[in-house]
Amino acid sequence: MGPLKGLKIIEMEGLAPGPYTAMLLADMGADVLRIARPVPLEANVGVSTNFLNRNRISIPLDVKSEPGKSALMDLISNADALIEGYRPGVMEKLGLGPEACFSRNSRLVYGRITGWGQNGPLAQAAGHDLNYIALTGALHSMGSKEGPPPVPLNLLGDFAGGGMLLALGILAAIIEARHSGEGQVVDAAMVDGVSSMMTYIHSLKANSLWSDERGENILDGSAPYYTVYETFDKKYISIAAAEPKFYKKMLELTGLSDAGLPRQNDRGSWPLLRDQLAKTFRSKTQAEWVVIMEGTDSCFAPVLSIPDAIEHPHNKAREAFINVDGHLQPAPAPRFMRTPAAAPTAEVSLAEQNDLVLDESWGLSPEALQDLINLSTLQSSK
Repeated sequence: MGPLKGLKIIEMEGLAPGPYTAMLLADMGADVLRIARPVPLEANVGVSTNFLNRNRISIPLDVKSEPGKSALMDLISNADALIEGYRPGVMEKLGLGPEACFSRNSRLVYGRITGWGQNGPLAQAAGHDLNYIALTGALHSMGSKEGPPPVPLNLLGDFAGGGMLLALGILAAIIEARHSGEGQVVDAAMVDGVSSMMTYIHSLKANSLWSDERGENILDGSAPYYTVYETFDKKYISIAAAEPKFYKKMLELTGLSDAGLPRQNDRGSWPLLRDQLAKTFRSKTQAEWVVIMEGTDSCFAPVLSIPDAIEHPHNKAREAFINVDGHLQPAPAPRFMRTPAAAPTAEVSLAEQNDLVLDESWGLSPEALQDLINLSTLQSSK
């Protein structure tokens, strides 16, 4: 099931962004085979607590060994794409770089995800999400004037600018390969992806609508009508009433329409407006504001914890969170009308996998499957 049914993807075990790409493709129906580092087979059985690894068969292979490398090359010969997230040059040192793989499968799309990219002065440097968004100007653009920029979750670099960008690149390259008959490398750098997501902010700056001084822009939390406020019960709500008609509705619902407040975009009076709104929102609990404002055109939402988000009526109505082997986790997205994704399953080890599935998808006969199991067992015991 899913729009990508029939695609075969090899995923080299890695950290968050690569597995997220693989998860997205697997959620949409692609057959993703995960190449894991060799571990005792019994340690690879059961429900995976890393939800990013769902919908995958996991094969432990020592790709540094000739038998392991040979087995991987056999699998690559039947794949549409490969995903790897190591530092530049690592796969080449293993003898598994693009040229070696293309020699076995000329139509292969070779997806590479890194923070800094495959080339450039920083290509070999260690880094994490926070470093990558710092280099793009995104981190500097967040937060207030007082103090340093906030440290956000690793959503922008790892998952949006990294994992999603690689998924898009892989699918684009697969479409092209079906016309040309030739594969290619997809170089997905998180710094490139986050920079791409900053295009709108660059556009605002080009039109003199964005200040390089943090804490002076509508979207960085400085505007009193686009920010977060504390409620009476020490919880929080979000207000994003940027357009005049939504701002008007927000004032109406808070009882401030006739309070003699300054004009919405009188920036010199923003501190006064913020103080008045803060005082108003502190007068009621989060739940009381939900009753008053949720579902209206005031651009309102409560700031929810993860457990509360799972239980919110809107998320429950859309089945945004699902149970996979006893673990609640986000459902596949986006939704497809005609080719919906199947319900996700937990990661499955090679030993647990049905022989027929691997035979039909990857050309692995029961004998070849047993050879892989034996090879993995041998490697795990070393």
